[in-house]
Amino acid sequence: MKVWNATREIWLASQVEVADRFVRRLVGLLGRKSLPPEHGLLITRCDSIHTIGMRFPIDVVFVDQDARVVKAIESLRPFRVVFPVWHAVAVLELPAGTIRRTRTRVGDQLHLFD
Repeated sequence: MKVWNATREIWLASQVEVADRFVRRLVGLLGRKSLPPEHGLLITRCDSIHTIGMRFPIDVVFVDQDARVVKAIESLRPFRVVFPVWHAVAVLELPAGTIRRTRTRVGDQLHLFD
């Protein structure tokens, strides 16, 4: 899957895995040493996350049912918890620095492509 920020006219990621099943959503990025540039993980049916057990910081973008950004967190460090985000239905986890590089902000419209 690819993710395009239509508001900023820039790609957020060109290789996004989808975590849409219980075990995949539970594991997320745990066990990985890094998240390469242009990669990401989209966790569906999700409005909160944790980075407990992770080894690296990530950028996190929460989106609503229309794929509009409702919260963006830059460089979320390991061993942190993000409590439920109002209206979020999915979370896009990206390499640290992606939000800054793409200027992604709350209200931006994202498009998801297979």
